[in-house]
Amino acid sequence: MLSYLIRRVWQMIPTLAGVILLVFFLFKYFGGDPAEIIAGMAATPQQIASIRTQLGLDRPVAQQLWIFVTQIFSFDWGKSWATNEPIANLFASRLPATLTIMVPILILEVTLAIVAGVAVAYVRGSLTDRIIMVLTTLALSISFLVYIVVGQYLFGFLLGWFPVQGWSNSAWKNLALYAPLPVFLAVLVSLAPQTRLYRSFILDEIGQDYVRTARAKGVSEHSILFKHVLRNAMIPILTNVATQLPGVFVGSFLIEVFFSIPGLGREVLLAVNRSDYPVIQAATVYLASLTMVINLVTDVLYKLVDPRVTLK
Repeated sequence: MLSYLIRRVWQMIPTLAGVILLVFFLFKYFGGDPAEIIAGMAATPQQIASIRTQLGLDRPVAQQLWIFVTQIFSFDWGKSWATNEPIANLFASRLPATLTIMVPILILEVTLAIVAGVAVAYVRGSLTDRIIMVLTTLALSISFLVYIVVGQYLFGFLLGWFPVQGWSNSAWKNLALYAPLPVFLAVLVSLAPQTRLYRSFILDEIGQDYVRTARAKGVSEHSILFKHVLRNAMIPILTNVATQLPGVFVGSFLIEVFFSIPGLGREVLLAVNRSDYPVIQAATVYLASLTMVINLVTDVLYKLVDPRVTLK
């Protein structure tokens, strides 16, 4: 196990280096001149030149790249061009709001989808199975934006159960008052595709030879489904969850914008609209690094879920 982890970490180094080079040169040569963006349309050439000097854009490319790498590993990206707020502080202050929303969404989504997938697979081929598949297909055809608009109108304006927008400095108040509506709508939207996906994972396992052998030995369908099939289906389920985990730290742009949640997702979206390159670069590099770490952890979890898995 240790040798596998060392090899994987070693393999992550060139991948991370490639991400750093790609982000640096994309913003360097294809993102427009940052000095002109900051200065505005009415700026004089002297003002633009002064800003380029302040940002270090007049230095050699190799020196700029070294500064960029130093910023990554020192977690010091300077200040936002738009708000003049230190980027490290921006991330630290926005991330809690994002996690307050996204962590409950992930937990509820995965738990309910697994339960629903197992339940539908258990009654596979029945009228209930067909009805649920039709309903999930209809739910998939509706945009998330429609869920947000209808949910805010129904639960916020008509029924008055939840505030449509708002946030506070109290984590418990946010969880009890402001988070339930966006969490409910996000889980409602994601439940349809996840149920269909997990159902397919379970049905793939049900068709395997070991299931037929267990049935021939007289093992009950309930025991087969929960003791054997579900455990083997956990590997593709873990893979699916791993692909969603990076989004937990970025947040949902639509949720944070429409519910006025001061999270990292909304901040990144604002940075894109403002051409605030340092914020976008920091979010891109750290999200790529986080994705690699999550993939490594997921591979280790494969071994814990199924001892037959060999890590090479």
